[in-house]
Amino acid sequence: MAFKVWCALALGFLLHFSCAHTDFFTSIGHMTDLINTEKDLVVSLKDYIKAEESKLEQIKKWAEKLDQLTATATKDPEGFLGHPVNAFKLMKRLNTEWGELESLVLKDMSDGFISNMTIQRQFFPNDEDQTGAAKALLRLQDTYNLDTDTLSRGNLPGVKHKSFLTAEDCFELGKIAYTEADYYHTELWMEQALKQLDEGEVSSADKVYILDYLSYAVYQQGDLGKAMALTRRLLELDPEHQRANGNMKYFEYIMAKEKEANKSSTDSEEQQEKETEVKKKDYLPERRKYEMLCRGEGLKMTPQRQKRLFCRYYDGNRNPRYILGPVKQEDEWDKPRIVRFLDIISDEEIETVKELAKPRVANYGVGGQYEPHFDFGRKDEPDAFKELGTGNRIATWLFYMSDVSAGGATVFPEVGASVWPRKGTAVFWYNLFPSGEGDYSTRHAACPVLVGNKWVSNKWLHERGQEFRRPCTLSELE
Repeated sequence: MAFKVWCALALGFLLHFSCAHTDFFTSIGHMTDLINTEKDLVVSLKDYIKAEESKLEQIKKWAEKLDQLTATATKDPEGFLGHPVNAFKLMKRLNTEWGELESLVLKDMSDGFISNMTIQRQFFPNDEDQTGAAKALLRLQDTYNLDTDTLSRGNLPGVKHKSFLTAEDCFELGKIAYTEADYYHTELWMEQALKQLDEGEVSSADKVYILDYLSYAVYQQGDLGKAMALTRRLLELDPEHQRANGNMKYFEYIMAKEKEANKSSTDSEEQQEKETEVKKKDYLPERRKYEMLCRGEGLKMTPQRQKRLFCRYYDGNRNPRYILGPVKQEDEWDKPRIVRFLDIISDEEIETVKELAKPRVANYGVGGQYEPHFDFGRKDEPDAFKELGTGNRIATWLFYMSDVSAGGATVFPEVGASVWPRKGTAVFWYNLFPSGEGDYSTRHAACPVLVGNKWVSNKWLHERGQEFRRPCTLSELE
């Protein structure tokens, strides 16, 4: 363990940040700014409401005064006007005061609010950002196997501020999935919107529109019977719906053709389908491994392997500084060896890194993740770090600068390891064997954050300058 290189590089890590694959407006720094922007707009809106209420109060008082005056005057117009003061005041009101009232009525009290809106609008998210946030929710749903009702009701582990999705919100998620030709999620969210409306939720979402999207999404996934049932329900609500009537005729035509085709199907085709299904079960692609690890469903170590994992105090090979204050270590995994260092970065240092990182979007926001990747340059990319002049990445330090309520693990799909964020700790692993060959078992990814937010920073140790600390071996895999 080349821990002695840490002292010389302790300050260097501040300049290297890990940037998650997440949209601009979903990072926690910018999302926090948006919350403050919205708060400012609410204050501005309340000021506008007060101004309008004050204006209406003045108009109301004027109306009440004139209502009493005209009621008296119209009972005996001649007698009323027989008083010269009343005659004068009538002329004055109609010539001057009604004009002033007209100006008051026409006065636009929204100038301050509209001006603030205009200034703040430049910082608003756009359609692309909204779509990105919706996709993040769908990604979280898939990664953590969340059903739509759980997500809609906001029943997530570790939440501090519970929130829920309205039928209209669910409908919007379904529409975004539909525009991406993601009919699987279209079906899930349109069904959730329909369910909430059926349960009596008051909403502007229209069942006819929901059923229109839902029936087509179901049809696109091959469930013709369900598509027909949904279309019939739509036609019960709107018998003249042109597209639904056309779709029903088409579905009936396709259904008839399928029945005819099914008569000629053979037993060999059914056997082929079964064999294909068996192959699907045996084949576990990286994405599925990744999602399982994110849920904590990774490979369980045998007791024999677990016995090789220890926690210890480390003194940096008798380094005087660390003899007095040894560093706490925990073994996270054996092959590749992943070690966690505890209390390795202070709260003050974390805040410093955060401030430096905010302009560079260096935290994992809504659904933020990092796809499976290697930290070292492979042979097919020999010039990966040429501009640095420091050689390949021998090792990785990954600092966790926040706790995460749910999700956010660092996972290694090749070996089945999951490493969970713990504030103030860092994990270390070698990317290269001592021979300089890449260790492909270190392929890793960052899981999306389900609840909370995740701050990390990292430091890569390169080949140059490490020749005597970690000499090369003759064997490729040593």
